[in-house]
Amino acid sequence: MASSTMIESLNRALFLSINAAPDAGLISVALGLLCGEMLIWGLPLMLTFGWLRGRAATRRAMLEILFAALAALVVNQLIGMVWPHPRPFMIGLGRTLIAHTPDPSFPSDHMTLMSVTAASLWLQGWRRTAAVWAAMALATAWGRIYLGVHFPLDMLGAVMVACATAMACHRFGGSVVDRAHGGLLAIWGRLFSH
Repeated sequence: MASSTMIESLNRALFLSINAAPDAGLISVALGLLCGEMLIWGLPLMLTFGWLRGRAATRRAMLEILFAALAALVVNQLIGMVWPHPRPFMIGLGRTLIAHTPDPSFPSDHMTLMSVTAASLWLQGWRRTAAVWAAMALATAWGRIYLGVHFPLDMLGAVMVACATAMACHRFGGSVVDRAHGGLLAIWGRLFSH
């Protein structure tokens, strides 16, 4: 009990050290919004572009990322139901710069999606692209905390869920991804072969 109180105190202290100050300038707020709200849109763009313009191997990689991302979000929802940790603004802590639903904060869905993308790419051998996504994930984590909607431990939890889910999907979900890939390629071929 004492260790969990100490961890929560550290979590709150780290949050307050990253969260936007009352006198935060326009540039830092804009950067926080870019990192915390906009980078996530890279995922649907990459998945769409990878499917539309990529070869069969790229399309399969995009499907594995999609499956891992969906599985990770399901895990996040289960964790939130079992342990509904409040967001900073729900306990009156820090400064919140964006409107957000008062739902459980742990683990962060934004960070989970960014991290599962990096982990899945890494496991599939796309190391440079994975490194870019890992950097984007770190920027997203900073942005979400800066904007006041997440704690630092929400980000750590998200990375753990993302890595575990990406590994499980890569190791045990290959046949499901392969079947989905084959089926979608057949449909794609029928639709666009004329």
